[in-house]
Amino acid sequence: MNYLSNRINHLSESETLAMTQKSRELSAQGFDVINLSIGEPDFNTPEFIKTAAKDAIDQNFSHYPPVPGYPELRQAICKKLKRDNNLDYKPEHIVVSTGAKHSIANVMLALVNPGDEVIVPVPYWVSYKEIVKLAEGKSVFIPGSIETNFKVSPQQIEAAITDKTKVFIFSSPCNPTGTVYTKDELRAFADVFARHKNIFIISDEIYEYINFLGKHESIAQFDDIKDQVVLINGVSKGYAMTGWRIGYIAAPAPIAKACNKLQGQVTSGACSIAQKAAFSAIDMDPKLTPEFKMMLDAFHERRDLLLGLLKDVPGVITNKPDGAFYVFMDVNYYFGKKDGETLINNCEDLSMYLLNKAHIALVSGAAFGDPDCLRFSYATSKEKIITAVTRLKEALSNLK
Repeated sequence: MNYLSNRINHLSESETLAMTQKSRELSAQGFDVINLSIGEPDFNTPEFIKTAAKDAIDQNFSHYPPVPGYPELRQAICKKLKRDNNLDYKPEHIVVSTGAKHSIANVMLALVNPGDEVIVPVPYWVSYKEIVKLAEGKSVFIPGSIETNFKVSPQQIEAAITDKTKVFIFSSPCNPTGTVYTKDELRAFADVFARHKNIFIISDEIYEYINFLGKHESIAQFDDIKDQVVLINGVSKGYAMTGWRIGYIAAPAPIAKACNKLQGQVTSGACSIAQKAAFSAIDMDPKLTPEFKMMLDAFHERRDLLLGLLKDVPGVITNKPDGAFYVFMDVNYYFGKKDGETLINNCEDLSMYLLNKAHIALVSGAAFGDPDCLRFSYATSKEKIITAVTRLKEALSNLK
């Protein structure tokens, strides 16, 4: 008898976490697996942030924090949004949650009714469509392609809008493609939504600081749609704080209040010690922080190294990502080929072939809505990138 809810039965497992688990299982068997599947900086949290957490423990910040976050942290987020993005928010617009993923789930559950449509550009982060499922909404996918640098157009967005459309969700810099939308491109998006005031935009900006173009652009900067925008951010990627689990929203007050209400019944406030650490991180201007420049420079070098190496791998096509720490490789050249015993029908087959034969863990592009691709995370050392591409090239050369 199936006693589980339809909600959980219809929910897919996170493909990125699933591949990470498979790579750990192989590693436990003694294989030298290079895990390139998880979106996690390989740097440690900067010392000044860890010191703030230790001080918070000594100062007995061990009691329940306010549900939407400590007032001083929410104020620091407002200061950061003004300093880095020239955006004006007040603490009542901010809700701190247990990671950006939690923040997205709060917003989606607060906005979407059963049957409401959510427009999702493809490729998308794996959890978007599953969070829409949890909210009992319907994802409407609009395709990008490697020829357009995986960007979608305002015309595609307009064509996808119906009387059931409630939300548009996207990320810039993008996971999995590293695509970064320019100010002019975001303005064109805003022009569409300015004509549809009943649609909300969830702008996932968690990779803001890993941006090789310079200044980050947020769609929240446009006054004519600002009250339709929910900005998502956090400390995981830019501050190397994945395990601290702190994300936040900046939203119109009614949406922030709704997320606060929901969070109060589900998780309450995020970890008190992690919040104090996040305050130390967010309050510091990244332009004046050597650790942040070091991390950005390292990711930039690794991207260039990886793109250079992949040029020598036959059949692999890449764009040039302008942010995040991923290369989304088109590998459909290898579909239908085999090494004598393994037939590669699709990107899932290819990712498992590379895990088992080359001991490199990549994520299938189907997890992100594009079945022609594999995601390669370069959030690892240059030595591992070189070794991984060497193994990749050798394993692919055996497919005929």
